[in-house]
Amino acid sequence: MSDTLKDELRKIITEVTEVEDIPEDTPFADLGIDSMMAIEIVADVEKTYDVTIAEEELVELIHLKAVYDKVKEKLG
Repeated sequence: MSDTLKDELRKIITEVTEVEDIPEDTPFADLGIDSMMAIEIVADVEKTYDVTIAEEELVELIHLKAVYDKVKEKLG
């Protein structure tokens, strides 16, 4: 993963959840991140990167790497 994008996404997730040291492939549920936090994370990611993530895509965003992959895809 691109270190810059990965670090930016990790920072967004940490700001919303107050969970430090987010591993790339640990499921968010295992970190105590609930659906309301996930929605806030997606909203922040959409705003920060000016992308739109459809509702049906949300179920794919289960860990940091999945969020990174989706944002990278949306950015082209």
